[in-house]
Amino acid sequence: MEEKKDAVPRHSEIEKSIIKRYRKSIWRPFVRALNEYDMIKEGDHIAVCISGGKDSMLLAKCMQEIRKHGKMQFELTFLVMDPGYNAANRRKIEENARILDIPVHIFDTDIFNAVEDIKDSPCYLCARMRRGYLYKEARRLGCNKIALGHHFDDVIETILMGMLYGAQIQTMMPKLHSTNHPGMQLIRPLYLVKEDAVIKWAQFNELEFIQCACRFTEMYTETKNANGESKREEMKELIAHFRGISDHIEGNIFKSVENVNLNTIISYKKDGAVHHFLDDYDERGKGFINNL
Repeated sequence: MEEKKDAVPRHSEIEKSIIKRYRKSIWRPFVRALNEYDMIKEGDHIAVCISGGKDSMLLAKCMQEIRKHGKMQFELTFLVMDPGYNAANRRKIEENARILDIPVHIFDTDIFNAVEDIKDSPCYLCARMRRGYLYKEARRLGCNKIALGHHFDDVIETILMGMLYGAQIQTMMPKLHSTNHPGMQLIRPLYLVKEDAVIKWAQFNELEFIQCACRFTEMYTETKNANGESKREEMKELIAHFRGISDHIEGNIFKSVENVNLNTIISYKKDGAVHHFLDDYDERGKGFINNL
């Protein structure tokens, strides 16, 4: 009698779905971002930061796969910072890490308690503290980079929020040098992956992840519009509306920060200095006269 073959481990099927079923919508944009923005170098030790949501968990799997199939040698540490999650969220993160075969390193902080009584900009302070703790722990573990799970939709939402609510043109960069932690860099490998693809991947594999685990989301309105709605959710709705109008608008929003023509900009900032078009307006005008 022929022996029954062992069932394929669930994490293997999940990994296969990234490479095969979602090759066009996840794997290729992921690899393209790594290459286009030169995110990984030979010998890097990258801390993949996992919040417990769908984006960071997918990022972890993609980073495992690129290390397995890529040409460069580099190390990965899968870093989970617990800022004060409730027990159910902590268990869910640990359970998903086991399902996905991600060897997480969890460390505890007291961030939620630290910002609980802060009235002015607690969300901003919380985000800064989270980032600081992640850099500090990553460096302690010998890492030179941290990887975050921001995706394409986060990028274009940031562009729109900057324009509509910040009166500025800015974007979420694909990689950054840390200003407070010399020698450390931040990379965003899912930069070109759309959120819809992440959702479909999670649903196809019947994966459930924690949503926003912050204890104060409903208490504070600093990131909300005049109607009490989340500004980022408002941007999501606006982009969904644009997608219903044209397939090209979201791509054009993204490309708008790649195709900036400084000759048509009234002013811009670089390294803290403001440059105005009037600074050399007369000089440029003399050049036009000489060419007549």
